[in-house]
Amino acid sequence: MRFPASGHPGRFALMAGQDAAPRRRRDPQRRIEEIIAATERVIASKGIEGLTHRAVAEEAGVPLGATTYHFATREDLIAAAMQKAVDRFGAYLEDWGARRPGLTPEQFAVLLTDALMTSFTAEGRGQGVMEFELYLAALRRPALRRIADQYAELNFRACSRYTDPVTAAAVAAATNGITLRGLAGSRPPTRDDVEAVLRRILTPNPALEPVRAPAGTGGAGS
Repeated sequence: MRFPASGHPGRFALMAGQDAAPRRRRDPQRRIEEIIAATERVIASKGIEGLTHRAVAEEAGVPLGATTYHFATREDLIAAAMQKAVDRFGAYLEDWGARRPGLTPEQFAVLLTDALMTSFTAEGRGQGVMEFELYLAALRRPALRRIADQYAELNFRACSRYTDPVTAAAVAAATNGITLRGLAGSRPPTRDDVEAVLRRILTPNPALEPVRAPAGTGGAGS
């Protein structure tokens, strides 16, 4: 079969395809979210020490160049994953509080204990370890401390729904310590142990004078 002198097969193929649906463009924000989610999974399975651009690219199923294009350094990946974890924590706390308005100190102690104990389940432990590893990364990375401050502030605000600023600061600190110790230790705390600590903090003590929340807790003194 002969083609006209002015044409060739490639040109006719191109013209024939002009009416076809255009190629769908990649969504950059979706790609970024996929990379961040893959970063979290890599940290959950290998720890921060096992985090590399190559590991994230393989986990996300994207080219290595896609991870380095959006996140130039390994530290950028860590910061993005930490911010994602804090944003997720904030959304969880907002929903948790909205569903439980006006709790008494006793109710708060019981329901907060329920929430903390999920961190020690088979499903909750993996996410808890990953999120604490990201949080503790701020110990040696000053650039992450602004994000760590957000975590502390969210925790304090959630507790402040149900009690005074000083007690809220104490509860927030206790929940962090209980969860971290339970995840890092050889065995998690019992439910009775956790509830006993929270009840002790939340039970009003008339002998104590009201004081300002200590600086750095997200309360009035910060």
